Amino acid sequence: NMSNIAIIFAGGTGKRMNTKSKPKQFLELYGKPILVYTLEQFNNHPEIDGIILVILEQWIDYCNELVDRFRLSKVRAVIAGGDSALQSQRNGLNVAARLFPDNSIVLIHDGVRPLVDSETISRNISSVREHGTAITVTTAIETITVKTDSGKIGNIIERSKVEMARAPQRFLLKESLEIHMRAEEEKMDFIDSASMMQHYGHVLYSVEGSPENIKITTPNDFYIFRALVDARENSQIFGI
Repeated sequence: NMSNIAIIFAGGTGKRMNTKSKPKQFLELYGKPILVYTLEQFNNHPEIDGIILVILEQWIDYCNELVDRFRLSKVRAVIAGGDSALQSQRNGLNVAARLFPDNSIVLIHDGVRPLVDSETISRNISSVREHGTAITVTTAIETITVKTDSGKIGNIIERSKVEMARAPQRFLLKESLEIHMRAEEEKMDFIDSASMMQHYGHVLYSVEGSPENIKITTPNDFYIFRALVDARENSQIFGI
């Protein structure tokens, strides 16, 4: 039986956020940490069967408390991340492989992208069923320029041809694990799963996501997040 698993990474220490004590994924909005907003999107999604949370080791106990307090019943494991993003993913995939069948679909998502919506999650699942992969993208709304060493602007790329890769990124569990093993053996490092899968010959299919699905890495992002949460609340209350 094919399961849909979300692996959520919240391994960062939040260097860009200037928070003295807490990593940014634990900053709270209305008494609820950013990470919990993210987890709830997956926990409340009818097609998601289980969640694995990969976190800095010293925050595991705190996360287990959050799972209880916010009744995140689909969280099956809270585990320590590795030294790099890919190592953390590998840890998550290995635990997923122990808990779920290897024909499961894995959805890889950032703990600091709390505004992912259920439509995006559903579209990711159906893309993997159809094509084997799914990468959430949004259309570029700015003109993209290529940086050169001389300080001159290189190629200007037409924005209609550019999409920005976001999360979730979704693959088949068995294939993800095989590719990760290869990358480890060959000591290859990649910025994310998408570039790694593509490097090893997998065709990636895009899924349109909402531009609101921002990654919260700076104080500015946090204020945008708050405004978007408020706007959603208001539309529910006032029917805007």
